[in-house]
Amino acid sequence: MNIFIFPNLNKANCEEYVVKACEVLSLSGCNVYVENKYRAHFGQLGGIVFDSYDNCIANCDVVVAVGGDGTILNCAIDCAKNRKPVLGINCGRLGFMASLEHTQIELLKRLVEGDYTHSKRMLISVDITDENGKTISLCALNDVVLSKSDNCKIADFEVSRNKQVVSSLRADGIIFSTPTGASAYSMSAGGPIIEPDMECIEFTQICPHSLFARTMIFATNSTITAKCHTCDGAYANVVVDGNTVYKMTNTDIVTIKRADNYVDIIDIHGDSFFTSVNKKLMQPLKEFSGGDLT
Repeated sequence: MNIFIFPNLNKANCEEYVVKACEVLSLSGCNVYVENKYRAHFGQLGGIVFDSYDNCIANCDVVVAVGGDGTILNCAIDCAKNRKPVLGINCGRLGFMASLEHTQIELLKRLVEGDYTHSKRMLISVDITDENGKTISLCALNDVVLSKSDNCKIADFEVSRNKQVVSSLRADGIIFSTPTGASAYSMSAGGPIIEPDMECIEFTQICPHSLFARTMIFATNSTITAKCHTCDGAYANVVVDGNTVYKMTNTDIVTIKRADNYVDIIDIHGDSFFTSVNKKLMQPLKEFSGGDLT
């Protein structure tokens, strides 16, 4: 089995965890691939194949992302394009997409044994079209966010589904998320947690100037368009999976749909997502309340 280790060395102790992961996988008979740019960090380890990012992801059977959910996001779209499953090792705090904590690296041997399950995660496509018809096309595993910039005092958003207006509101921004992304920014903005294997598109408002704004859930056959009206000279940021990709003006249109491909997330334990929800969201609240939430 060929394993591509995709690390985020900005995470505390990540280098140590990568070394341990390489050792466990090598002892299990795996061929371990690491990107060339990390040769100075891991060149002392035996049995590692250093190659370009494109070759590593093309030649591997599984991508192991060592970091946090952001690390998984950084390789997820390429994994989907190349039809490679990804397993996350969490070095951060929440880690809803990661199957393993950094204390559980020994369990990587289950990859070789085939002792794991798959979670098929939908993606959303985003097309950003300007007044001249020029389009930028991207994909997101978590979410697409339209948020007013610092130079924008007022932003009015118009959201339509299949060409029918469903919401016109003044807000700091709007979020379109997948079920995977429902536990990220959308949840912080008041949206619900959605089982990540489901397929739907969630629409949540950020600080809406309304008494009755609520999250909407759209079916996956929906084509959703969004416009933003700002004061002269101002713009809204279009952020895809945490990366600002475009400055949106009054003449631009953002189109959201379900993408054609998926990300295959490996789950070593089974129901890792619900374990994370309980331990990382509910458990601190239970401890704070003395265990009584009634």
